[in-house]
Parts: sequence; structure tokens; C-alpha cells
Amino acid sequence: MKHAQLADLLRPTDLDGIVGQQHLFGERGVIRRMLAGGRITNMIFYGPPGTGKTTAAGIIAKLSGMNFYKLNATSATLSDVKEIIQETGNLFGANGVLLYLDEIQYFNRKQQQSLLEYIEDGRITLIASTTENPHFFVYNAILSRSSLFEFKAVSATDIRPVLMRALNYLNEENNARKCISGDVCNYIGHAARGDVRHSIVLFENAYHAADEEILREHVDSFDTSVGNFGDDTHYDLLSCLQKSIRGSDPDAAVFYLAKALLAGELLSVCRRLQVIASEDVGLAYPLAASVVRSCCESAKELGMPEAQIPLANATLLLATAPKSNSAESAVHAAAEAVNAGKGIDVPRHLQSPLFKGYKYPHDYENHYVKQQYLPDDLLGSTFYRPGENKNEQAAAEYWKKIKG
Repeated sequence: MKHAQLADLLRPTDLDGIVGQQHLFGERGVIRRMLAGGRITNMIFYGPPGTGKTTAAGIIAKLSGMNFYKLNATSATLSDVKEIIQETGNLFGANGVLLYLDEIQYFNRKQQQSLLEYIEDGRITLIASTTENPHFFVYNAILSRSSLFEFKAVSATDIRPVLMRALNYLNEENNARKCISGDVCNYIGHAARGDVRHSIVLFENAYHAADEEILREHVDSFDTSVGNFGDDTHYDLLSCLQKSIRGSDPDAAVFYLAKALLAGELLSVCRRLQVIASEDVGLAYPLAASVVRSCCESAKELGMPEAQIPLANATLLLATAPKSNSAESAVHAAAEAVNAGKGIDVPRHLQSPLFKGYKYPHDYENHYVKQQYLPDDLLGSTFYRPGENKNEQAAAEYWKKIKG
């Protein structure tokens, strides 16, 4: 028996069988209440792998009576979508089509725009899923026509009944009477890091390694690190990457880059490198942001393993570049003033051409003229302080000379 088969055989067939997502499918869960009211809308599910997104889509399709089709955006194309439309054209007036598109973040902007056509004219109802932040990777027009639902990592307590079902199933299949304690069930749940599918894989491995009782040592015989990249590990690795770059250690930086990429974190790495370019290098080397952006776009287009190369370029560029956090410090200082309720009344001559008094700097020598820009209650405030680097010091000297 293949590992994937057991997870499929144990897949829930109704909402009550979905574990760990009480906020969505519990007695007062929002999706359960929506379905009870006969409401089927376009949906985007986001959250870690193995938390029930695909299962939920299939159950929703079953309850709605719609014809269910599933595609994965890592390998599917718009031609696959069009083929589904053509094959089911005679069904639109009856039950309609529910398309589940897994990993929608791998559809580029053009593909998502084309998909929008089928959503708007009602030929399909879309349920898309992603392990990434949908606000970063899903086209805004699709977001505006969909409801977003977060799937959370499943606790060890909620995984436990799934493992007991797996135990009963395997005992019956193998005519055996093996057992497992609650503590070992919890151990498997924790080892799977919230991924129900991976917990079943771990359990099945341990089941076949055990004689009568499944023990922790049987679980430890297998690599429990494979599977969902847990939240703590995820943020720890990205934090190590950023701190190594900030500390100008290229060897450590490229090590954590490789470790994160091999854990499947390509998109998260791209986001973090772009943050670092502005947060830690910033105005000390302003072109870093453009170069890193280009490397990240190239990496996403190439995919792994080739994506490692442009991302290594970006990482090493940032690690060896001069550093400045002056921009980040400036915007945080300004935000504190806003949050403190300051600057509510801005100068009238800045608000509109109708309010006279604004001086157009380009009409003056050196494109500069002294006038008030900050609100009255913030006059004299200094949010930006130039960093001790060549670029910012040169700019500071220039404006010091111009402004006298």
C-alpha cells in the first residue's frame, strides 16, 4: 500500500469529518453556515499544506451538487481549464461546474486574468488554494470576487482521532490488533507540525515497523522532518537568513538560503530578500532593490533547482553591500507620530491648487525654495537621519549646500 493511498482512503466525506478547522466547519463555522443557507461563492483557501483545503473543496462540491474538477497550477494550463469548460458545456444550465485550482500562486498574472473571464460569466465557480499569502500572489480582480478563508495548522489533539481511524483501518486490513497510546499519537501529531496528511504517513510507517504496540521509537526510526515546514522553523530560517545578510556574513547567508530553498520556501525567500534590500541595505546602495527584484522574478520563472542561482546572486549582493536602515527608521518614526495623533491638520497650501500660497520648487534656483511642509504641531521634527555611507552622506552634503 502506498502512503498516499491511506490518506485518500481516510479522507473525510462530510463537514463533520474535517479536523482542526472549527472556525470554518464547526457547528457555528462560517462556511458551514454559508452552505446551510444555500450560498456557494468563489472562495480562496490559504494556509499550510495538509490542513484540509482539497478535502473541503470536494465536500463543498458534493453538497452543492455541482460537477467537481480539480487542477494543480504547478502543471495545469489555461488549456486544461478550457477543456473542462468544453466537456461540461451541456451541464451549465443544470448543476454547474466547481473548479478547484490548487497552488494558484503558480498561475502567473496573465493566466489569472484569463481565468477571471470564466468566473465573471458564471461558467465556473472557483475554489482556489494556496500555501502563500493570497494578497501577494492572487490577482486583485479575483480576490475582489472571492471570499478568503484561512486554514490553520491542525493541533496534535485534533490529529489524534484521525490516527485512531488509521489504526482501525490498518488493523482490519491486516487482521491485526496493534495498539498505540495517546501520548504517541500526540507525538506523531507534533512531529507532523500541523499537517494531517504527513501525520498519516508517519503513523503508517510506524505501524508497519511495530510488532504489537506502536511506540515512539518506531516513529523516530523515520525522518519526521519531511512534510509541512512548521511555522517556527519557517520563521527561524528566514530570520537566520536576514540576520546573516544584515551582519554582512555571505557564507552564513548563502547557507540559510540553500536550507530554506531545499525546504520548499522559494516564494517566502523571494519576499524576504526584497524586504532586506530596502530594510537593511536601503539607501546605502539604492540599486539593490531593483537587482534583487529582478533576481526574484527570474527565480520564480525558472523554478527549482535553477532558481537557486539568481537567488544566490541576490543574497550575496545584499550580504556584501554597505548597510543602512535609515529609511526603515524614518518611516517608523513618522508612523509613531501618526499613531500619536499628530499632524492631523496639514498645511493648506499643500492640499489643493485652489489654496494659494504653494511655491513650485522647479521655478526656483537649484529646484528648491524654503516653505512649510510638515503640519504645525510637527514643525522641527526629524524623522530621517542619513546613514554613515557614501551615498547618503553625499546627498546630505548636497542638500546642506543648497539649503544653506
